[in-house]
Amino acid sequence: MCATCGAQFTPSETPPPNCPVCDDERQYVGPDGQRWTTHAELATTHEHRIAEEEPGLTGVGIDPHFAIGQRALVTGGLMWDCLPLLDQRTAQRVAGIGVETIAISHPHYYTGMVEWARRLDARILLHEDDRDWIMRPDDRIELWSGERLEVDGDLELIRLGGHFAGGTVCLWHSGAEGRGALLSGDIVQVIPDRDWVSFMYSYPNLIPLPAGEIARMRAVIETLTFDRIHGAWWGRIVDGDAKAKTLRSADRYIAAVS
Repeated sequence: MCATCGAQFTPSETPPPNCPVCDDERQYVGPDGQRWTTHAELATTHEHRIAEEEPGLTGVGIDPHFAIGQRALVTGGLMWDCLPLLDQRTAQRVAGIGVETIAISHPHYYTGMVEWARRLDARILLHEDDRDWIMRPDDRIELWSGERLEVDGDLELIRLGGHFAGGTVCLWHSGAEGRGALLSGDIVQVIPDRDWVSFMYSYPNLIPLPAGEIARMRAVIETLTFDRIHGAWWGRIVDGDAKAKTLRSADRYIAAVS
């Protein structure tokens, strides 16, 4: 696996010549060059952290920080986003919650999806617009198309675009005590000022999105009902009036780049 982004590749005796995910301008290769590790090596230095984010929503992360550092979320048979590391104890705990589907917001979080899907006996849902970023193909991967996909009556995937063409958010209708919660990855980025959010083409390289793309995303967000946002990292939560904050953040962004 790539030590910078966590992308996992088809098992081989030697590392790939490069990591296409990090070669892309949305990511980066650090000053020390391309670095690789293996799942076994990572397991000797890192462990999982599991904690409730709100009733019915469990977070699963890695300590200490590795690669991009995102944590996954588990609710209602769905694992949202994914992690490079998986061990037997965590697999048993997550399996006990119940996971039938893994859905991922964008390619930076594909990471260990194949390992997790095999261990949990789950399918993987990825938007077809991002098919070229699959570094480890597997029969468990199902590509979906279009703008919205209902996972079940309570969970819906929405292609929002922006950061990646197939950038996806998950609308959890019964989240936030029934007011609706948006699981956003960093397609909608929760920032330090919780009265606002943001959007970017590249976060590490600080490349903005054009006004037209933000306006398109805003129009999609306006059709959704949610009051809380769970972002990609521990503690990245907009708790209350999240839809209105997202819409006005889009307006601010459009004004800034226009």
